[in-house]
Amino acid sequence: MMKKVVLFFLKAGILALTLNLTLASCSLKPLAWTPPEKPELKGSTAENELLGATQWIDLEGWYGPEDIAVDKEGNLYCGAHISETDFSDGRVLKIDTAGNISEFCNTEEWVAGLHFDAQQNLIACVPNKGLVSIDQKGEMTILASEDEHGNQFLIPNDVDIANDGMIYFSNTSSKVPFSRLNARKIIFEVRPDGGLYSYNPKTKEVKTLIDGSYFGNGVAVSQNDDFVLLVELTKYRVLRYWLKGEKKGETEIFIDNLPGLPNGVATREDGSFWLGFTTRRDDVLDKVQPNTGMKKFIFSIPLWLQPQQEAFGMIMHLSEKGEILKTYYDTSGEFVSEASSVEEHNGFLYLGGDLTDHIGRYKLEE
Repeated sequence: MMKKVVLFFLKAGILALTLNLTLASCSLKPLAWTPPEKPELKGSTAENELLGATQWIDLEGWYGPEDIAVDKEGNLYCGAHISETDFSDGRVLKIDTAGNISEFCNTEEWVAGLHFDAQQNLIACVPNKGLVSIDQKGEMTILASEDEHGNQFLIPNDVDIANDGMIYFSNTSSKVPFSRLNARKIIFEVRPDGGLYSYNPKTKEVKTLIDGSYFGNGVAVSQNDDFVLLVELTKYRVLRYWLKGEKKGETEIFIDNLPGLPNGVATREDGSFWLGFTTRRDDVLDKVQPNTGMKKFIFSIPLWLQPQQEAFGMIMHLSEKGEILKTYYDTSGEFVSEASSVEEHNGFLYLGGDLTDHIGRYKLEE
């Protein structure tokens, strides 16, 4: 009798597992995409260990400083979630110039992009809420939760502000809410979603600039407000949307076939850009992207069994024309395991990370 009971539960477990795998597989509707051949790392992209000199600012138990903003007094701000794998609750943290950490705003969601406007309001991208403004008292106001067509900003990702006060931001998805699994879903499906948008704080008007992107991520406005950049993580590239000139309203590729998964981008005072990477390109991911069946299978297995993000630090210095000037690495991932964003302030680069429990602090050479 006992053997029959054990056999029954074994069969039931196998059936439940099969059903779960089937449902997970069916929920993914991937397109086949063949990535360009990964570029050889040489010249301005040759590997080095420059980021090995990076120091850490510990977040005292918080995780995920995806983006970093600096106020006029030099205090740092970042979003954070409650544990390395739990993104269900979040805050905006403030790190003052003495290194003290406090909760600046309880957003109840992990916060991605951050940027201060001219009035020192912190403009932020908050999943499931949209584009928000946080005043100096930490009070949050939602500016925009959907575009002009009613598409929701479920995964607003990064934000930058032009000299005239116009706000530009990305939305990774209007179809699925943020989760670690849904982030992988977007990468595997390679379907256009979300895009690039502008928000006019005077008229409160939202305008779609790029309708549909491939994991739209980092955003940066050029020095003279001529164009705005949008990072497409899945396609290993950065797009440029022209705001002025003969090409106004046009979109083109700024830089393509990058050697890693690009994430955050930021403008320097001289007009060049910093580009941060989640990690380097994964040969396995590149090989399965053209195979929809294989992508459905990988997505169906438990998340902890799927290929994990490699700890690999990489940031690039790009010219205003999209040329690679220099690349900084930590190939071991010991000091910089990822660089989801790069914020320059007073001769230092502050490096963010979706999964890290610290902010990286790298001193630039004179």
